[in-house]
Amino acid sequence: MKFPRLRPGKAAVGLLGSLLLVLGYFALRAYLQSPDRGLPYRDSFAKGQSDEWRALGGAWELVDGAMRNNSDERGDKLLTGSPFWHNYSIDADVTVLGNGDAGIMIRSNNEEKGVNSYSGYYAGVRVRDGVLVLGRGEHGWLEAANERPVPGGIHPFQWYHLKLLAYDCNIFVALTSPTRSAPFSFGINDHNCIQSGRIGLRSYAAGGIWRNVVVRPATLQDLDALLNASAVPQQSDTANVAAPSLDLTEQRYGLDQQSALADSSDNIQNIASLRLASLGKPLTATTRGVVILTSPRLYIEDPTGGAYIPQPAGPLLKVGDEVEVTGELQSGDFSLTINHAAVHLLWARSPISPVSVTASQASTGKYDASRVEVQGRLVGKSRGPDNTILLDLDDGPQAFRAILNPGRSDYLFTRLNLGSVLRLRGICVGDPAFTHNLIPFVLLLSSTEDLDVIAGPPWWSTGHLIALAVGLLLLTLVAVIVYNRIEHWRLRTVLEERGRLAHEMHDTLAQCFAGIGFQLQAIRNGLPEETGTLHQQLELASNLVRHSHEEARRSIATLRSEDLDSQDILSALEGVAHRMVDGGSVQIIIEREGDQRSIPLRIADTIFRIGQEAVANAVRHAQPTLLTLRLTYSDDCVRLEVLDDGAGFEPGTGHQGFGIRGMRRRAQSISAVFSLQSRPGHGTRIEIVAPLPPRVTLVSWPKHLLRYIREYWIDGGPKRKSNSNFYR
Repeated sequence: MKFPRLRPGKAAVGLLGSLLLVLGYFALRAYLQSPDRGLPYRDSFAKGQSDEWRALGGAWELVDGAMRNNSDERGDKLLTGSPFWHNYSIDADVTVLGNGDAGIMIRSNNEEKGVNSYSGYYAGVRVRDGVLVLGRGEHGWLEAANERPVPGGIHPFQWYHLKLLAYDCNIFVALTSPTRSAPFSFGINDHNCIQSGRIGLRSYAAGGIWRNVVVRPATLQDLDALLNASAVPQQSDTANVAAPSLDLTEQRYGLDQQSALADSSDNIQNIASLRLASLGKPLTATTRGVVILTSPRLYIEDPTGGAYIPQPAGPLLKVGDEVEVTGELQSGDFSLTINHAAVHLLWARSPISPVSVTASQASTGKYDASRVEVQGRLVGKSRGPDNTILLDLDDGPQAFRAILNPGRSDYLFTRLNLGSVLRLRGICVGDPAFTHNLIPFVLLLSSTEDLDVIAGPPWWSTGHLIALAVGLLLLTLVAVIVYNRIEHWRLRTVLEERGRLAHEMHDTLAQCFAGIGFQLQAIRNGLPEETGTLHQQLELASNLVRHSHEEARRSIATLRSEDLDSQDILSALEGVAHRMVDGGSVQIIIEREGDQRSIPLRIADTIFRIGQEAVANAVRHAQPTLLTLRLTYSDDCVRLEVLDDGAGFEPGTGHQGFGIRGMRRRAQSISAVFSLQSRPGHGTRIEIVAPLPPRVTLVSWPKHLLRYIREYWIDGGPKRKSNSNFYR
């Protein structure tokens, strides 16, 4: 097999293309790893968007254009940005909702759920001891030793502006409070510092609210400005600075537990006993519980059960707060409602862990108004009032619904696929206002973090099966096309080799025969006439050489394929016939029927060789006066007929020599039908019908592909009389 020689121009183009691909790869990598890509950055909380943020723990949601964490868990994180950000600063307004701390992270990497489970720097405001916190997290916590208490302390429900800057290994933080005109700042120099990382919002043992998060590239001038500010003596300033407004009622967290107990009522009962006591009569009583939901309703729970509190009078609450509630009791079928309730905040606690139950257990009403964890399969999703998300689920035969706020953004609604298995943590409610008496219970989820996708939809869904079938059909079609091209290349190589052999035979064997014949003729002419026997022997030798020369020329003509390179089958056969009868009295008639179409190279070459052999046999053995060549095209086959009016013969009487057997074998090689009709004195008719590949369209190709699969994979091979060559 000869391989094409690569031209210098093509080699240069290929080398240039490879070089451009390599340069493009490194340019793209340099762009993605650029320390300034995506800077400056500003949050879209005010627009109700936060798709780029990733939560690790907590109960994060967008409320009134700010990001809020309603959880008192330790180490809740919300992250965004590029891990390749290097020198930059982050500004944010922060409010602490509890006795812990809330702040911002910088150069964060390797984050996981859990306390201090990250590598990076954190700065925040802490209510418990009134300090500005700065330190490094390395899956542990190392707090800066030179921090100082903030004059005036840190108070919950009050806005503070934090600025955290990282330049090389210098980490600085600045705090601006509503009661001070000058920022309170300090910093550290970490010799083995973390060089780059993303940003984050973080709270510890308290909830928090963040807004106006802005990230900018940091310069040496920004660092000098913070250094100069930290060197100025900090004097108390009674002038109030205008702070961002927040519609919150300022309450003091962290009350002493004994004081709270002393101020509370002595007549405190659990929720289960109040539900039994309120059956059939109005009653005013006091109970204690932990807040398990704040929106769209306020629910509390104690170890005996849960209660619903409509329109409570009291401070702003969050999940995990322990409260004391006094109001009018109204007992339902399974739960308790406390109307006209006065709510007193006692202290902050961690949220109650849900009880893991099945949907069938939750439907009994035993866990009404309690926080539970249920698993189910998603069968439907829709939008509800106030942009809530309604999820329809089932767990075996039991159907139920979940209602949740969109939380940080609407990404969850589009991400959930029907058929997915979900684990949900929420408040089990049997109120007809939610169930509409159609389902036994509804789960009210406080945030999107209370929903986990356990498994996606099964791959054998109807859409996936259709896509798989179409993909397999396309792959099979591509395989057939590739196979067709390989066969074409192989046949082309064979034809090229046959052409080379024909030229070699013409330049050696045929010329040698011609030279031998010329020498024998010269010897015969030079001998005296009286040597008659010798003359006869030389004449016989000359005839043998002449005959061998003719056979060699015929073999060369059979091997050469140039006749089909520039013309169709019928034109090539016409040329062969005229060369064979040149100077004779044989009349040649050419007929073409049907619309001419392209024929695969292998089929065309085989038909041409059979026609060539048929014309040669007719001219050499039948002595015809009329030779007809007829080629007929149809949609699924091509027919060649060679007719002569020569001597003819009786088929099956030993006249079928090597030529006819060769024509039959050639016809079988392309699944064609070969027929021969002849009678002595009435000439001979040779016909070959070869199937052609169908004209494949966008609509018809699946049918042809299925036929090919049935013939070759099920039946074990093509049927000769069927159209089984569409793949050629």
